[in-house]
Amino acid sequence: MNKIVRENYPVSALPADLREGLAGPVVTVTIEEGEQPPKQRPTLDEIFARRQPPFRSKEEIDAEWRRQRDEWE
Repeated sequence: MNKIVRENYPVSALPADLREGLAGPVVTVTIEEGEQPPKQRPTLDEIFARRQPPFRSKEEIDAEWRRQRDEWE
């Protein structure tokens, strides 16, 4: 998480809504990056839709066997 600290920062340089209620001429400004909200988790339907089918066609299996057989020779 990123954090920026500015010490002795002039109050006059702050936006008007942040100057309200500050009596002194300088302040310490600390800015921290907020945490990102968690991303929405995918549903099971979305997960299964992105998944490759667990089976192969007969042609794909035959092609793999031929390729392996050719490597052995």
